[in-house]
Amino acid sequence: MTEAIGKSMTGKADIPDLKRHLLRLIRQLARGECAIETGEGAEVRLTGAEERLYPQAVIARARSLGLVQLSEGGRIAASVEASSFLRRALVTGEEAFVEQHGEIVVTSAEIDGARQPVRRNLAESPLGTIARMKDRDGKPFLPAEALEAGERLLVDFTRGQLQPRVTASWEPRLATRAKGSAGGQADIADSAMAARNRFSRAVDAMGPELSGVAMDVCCFAKGLETVERERQWPARSAKLMLRTALLALARHYAPPAPPKRRQSHHWGAEDFRPAL
Repeated sequence: MTEAIGKSMTGKADIPDLKRHLLRLIRQLARGECAIETGEGAEVRLTGAEERLYPQAVIARARSLGLVQLSEGGRIAASVEASSFLRRALVTGEEAFVEQHGEIVVTSAEIDGARQPVRRNLAESPLGTIARMKDRDGKPFLPAEALEAGERLLVDFTRGQLQPRVTASWEPRLATRAKGSAGGQADIADSAMAARNRFSRAVDAMGPELSGVAMDVCCFAKGLETVERERQWPARSAKLMLRTALLALARHYAPPAPPKRRQSHHWGAEDFRPAL
């Protein structure tokens, strides 16, 4: 069987829809290894959880790409590279690069007032590197609520159009403005103004001592070493300041419930009447 498959390695052009056959083969082997037997003509039969026929050239092509492994006992199994091949084949364009080189995690976020599952690329987020840090006990250095608070601050910063413009704008700003009308905030959409107000309240909640490092890392995507160098802080102090700032910000977004006040009791005689 191995010799027959080796002789059929003649290239891609011999088999139409080669990629479709490879995907079907890898999907079948992903469920477990199969027995491989000689079929009719130039086909082979794979039996396992299900039975399917494949052209010998497809098996040979999969071997040449390092996607499958053949054993002496007439068994075939998917290799380690098969999962990467399948992941790349199921996405196209920019998504393929992100899936292969990014660090995708599934988490939840508040969208339109409801919690929904979202996919987050930790390699793309300004807090991605810090989110992977561990403390001495092996727990995440940034708690989940602190990480979410930092992402929420960035969302309001972006929606509020607070990013500094580094390129020239060639738009005729005065062309669509009526004579005598006010500029600045009057030209900003209501949603952007609401985001700016939320951002301002969040900065005030952190205070001037902590808000700067939070904006540097979350909004301007500066690294911790850059923050320490620009602010002349001691080494490894920026991450502690950032953690403190984001925890304060998390309490601003989700204030803890106030403690229950103890009810005072007054004991009086049977004829006691309160004084108004």
